[in-house]
Amino acid sequence: MNRLNIRLVAAVVCLVIVAPVYAQGIEWEDLSREQQSLLERRAETWDELSPERQRRIARGAERWLEMNRAERSAARDRFSLWQSLNDAQRSRLRERYETFRRLEQNQRDRLRRSYRNFRRLPPDRRDELRRRFNDVPQDQIDRLREQRLSPRDRP
Repeated sequence: MNRLNIRLVAAVVCLVIVAPVYAQGIEWEDLSREQQSLLERRAETWDELSPERQRRIARGAERWLEMNRAERSAARDRFSLWQSLNDAQRSRLRERYETFRRLEQNQRDRLRRSYRNFRRLPPDRRDELRRRFNDVPQDQIDRLREQRLSPRDRP
């Protein structure tokens, strides 16, 4: 067998071994005491959650436990804001997030830098820029975005 076939067989064997473990959920007893305490309201229904949902919740609980007080406060604020959004607004934000994720790393970094710079501006200057942006026709915004993204960076 050539190397490619050996690698392919090895990958398939790994998938066969790992897939059943990944498909299984996380047992409540396998959560740390801290995670169980944080998620105690889910204890009764934990087994009813899909394995993927269990993993996401467990990961979120772990992240929460690693946060300091200021980070937790900021997370609570973001969650409250999310809960206040209607379905259309949430859908739009999900779409924008997916578009952002599809960008090349250098484009994501550039957007993050631009946002940090924007947040450093005085509030009145940010408001002025928002007003100016809102006055620009959507087709012009789309053209500018197309011009700024190189062919490699387009989602």
